[in-house]
Amino acid sequence: MKIIVQKFGGTSTATPPLREAAVERIRQALSGGYQSVAVVSAMGRAGEPYATDTLKELAINLFPPTPSRELDLLMHCGEIIAAAVLSATLQRVGIRARAFTGSQAGLVTDGCYGEARVVACEPARIRRSLQEGEVAVVAGFQGAAPNGEINTLGRGGSDTTAVILGAALQAERVEIYTDVRGIATADPHILREARIIPHLTHSEVSQLVYEGARVIHPPAVEVAMKHNLNLVIRSLTEKDPGTLIHTGVETSADGFTASPRRVVTGIAHAADIVQLTVEFAAPDPELEMQLFERLAAAGISIDLISVFPEIKIFTIKEEALKRAVQVLEGLGLRFSVEENCAKVAVIGLGMRGIPGVMAQVVRALNEKEITILQTADSNISIGLLIRRPDLAAAVETLHRHFALGRLEEAPEKAAGEQPAQA
Repeated sequence: MKIIVQKFGGTSTATPPLREAAVERIRQALSGGYQSVAVVSAMGRAGEPYATDTLKELAINLFPPTPSRELDLLMHCGEIIAAAVLSATLQRVGIRARAFTGSQAGLVTDGCYGEARVVACEPARIRRSLQEGEVAVVAGFQGAAPNGEINTLGRGGSDTTAVILGAALQAERVEIYTDVRGIATADPHILREARIIPHLTHSEVSQLVYEGARVIHPPAVEVAMKHNLNLVIRSLTEKDPGTLIHTGVETSADGFTASPRRVVTGIAHAADIVQLTVEFAAPDPELEMQLFERLAAAGISIDLISVFPEIKIFTIKEEALKRAVQVLEGLGLRFSVEENCAKVAVIGLGMRGIPGVMAQVVRALNEKEITILQTADSNISIGLLIRRPDLAAAVETLHRHFALGRLEEAPEKAAGEQPAQA
């Protein structure tokens, strides 16, 4: 039995014409000899009656401190409605289908409300449905703890539902249908020259997501990487093949060998960043440990960390600044704040082991008089903290410097060469 998992986002199930487009994608899979598992998000966006944010706002407006348990019970209804509606739409055109909640599909969670992790997947009912010739339509974004309590998986959790089911069912691939044509070389809202990348490795996509690209739920990429599961991100309504996400080795099912052709394949960014510089009167390992432990206890994630004996420099999200200030003042530490910052990152599997990429990045930004406040790098990425007003110019400069606007034809550059300007 050849299985394909097809995930349809909220904008892909919001209206009758879009649901018909989803039905056509499922029909194509069936015609190709596959059994289809369709995973759905709640229909529409905030303000529309069955959207997750709309349901959440209903509770918050009634009683602002609504307990997390009740919020999860309410919010998980949106996906169940979408699953039932898509199942009925399929049956109307003669395609046998059956809708399932997340727990009925076998997703077992850790009991954490709002941001649950799936600890096991036992999709026996889904297998039976497929064996009986049905399309299994599964409500994403949810599961149940061993004690039966309903949990949601956090924003974007339907992606993770699809990938976990794909791994458990040994699916050939997971297709994620959305309102974009695939993963682009940069955010098209910032840069019109951005191009769709035909294929990327799991590692590259994971780094893109970590650096701010909102293309897929981060845990979904981690699960796919662990199970060597191919993902495709593509448009519901357009014919473009989208972006294939793979292991980076030859994949017989898709008939290609994926080896990196470029040093840099994409640019990601995150706005609303704040840089904190913390001063210590003298080296104090115990106080340093308290600082980072208390930041963690306050739910503050830190990034771009530079640690010196008497100075610690790091970045946080702007929304966490008030909590961070409370921690620092509580410890009696001197600190300064650089607000209105952004982070831009260049990412590519091809930069691994290639010297000179940082030099190219710094040169390109310096030529445009864009100040670099802080940097960090891994073997496939270079992250740079800049001032937020420079963000669009930085993305455009780096995108052009590495010739990402001509993704298909530009060859990989040696470390010492200047890439052609787009």
